[in-house]
Amino acid sequence: MGQVLTEKTAIITGAGRGIGRATALALANEGVAVGLIARTRKEIEQLAKEIRSLRGRAAFAVADVSDSKQVEAAVEKLTDELGTIDILINNAGIGKYGKFMELDTEDWQNMLNINLMGMVHMTKAVLPQMIDKQGGDIVNISSSSGLKGTKGSSAYSASKFAVLGMSEALMQEVRPDNIRVFALAPSRVVTGMTDSGNETEQEKEKFMQPEDIAEYIVSQLKLNPRIFIPLSKQWATNPF
Repeated sequence: MGQVLTEKTAIITGAGRGIGRATALALANEGVAVGLIARTRKEIEQLAKEIRSLRGRAAFAVADVSDSKQVEAAVEKLTDELGTIDILINNAGIGKYGKFMELDTEDWQNMLNINLMGMVHMTKAVLPQMIDKQGGDIVNISSSSGLKGTKGSSAYSASKFAVLGMSEALMQEVRPDNIRVFALAPSRVVTGMTDSGNETEQEKEKFMQPEDIAEYIVSQLKLNPRIFIPLSKQWATNPF
């Protein structure tokens, strides 16, 4: 029998839009209390209201995941409001592309600070709760760029490769505590970060939507806790 998500509590970073927003709504629909974290208050405040209007439980905290102090304060606030955390979705991320010599050192630092260190800060803040209760799920969103580097993506790929390495190592460390660490490596998902604005709606339908990733995450979380897939590459390519 699979795992029932009702009554569980999740924290989702980058929750204001795209994959984060879709995942928050999907989890709330399963009866999960969702804690929303993003840098923009308006988006997560509106999302929390939307979830509550559907009789779900939601709370939000504004935080930059690259700042460990802000992360600690946000996790403390959400834990106080919703209860101890069972699920962590590390989704917040940024991307900037260009030739290696054209990317500033600051561009590299920003991507590493958010895409990698943001996950480190969040996981360090939440993991002790999971270890105490001897159970939990951590989902880290990487990218197909974390599986194979491509022209113009040196900094972004470096950050996403690091996410996969960290996830696989952490998985081995915390599995004895009945904690699962999933790492997803999707190729292009139609979000604000990837939408060039030139595609037609029909063309966009050829690529994965945030709701597709959210559906997949929920299905993984529903698996019996004894079932574990070390690194999910099923979403590495689109079908077209």
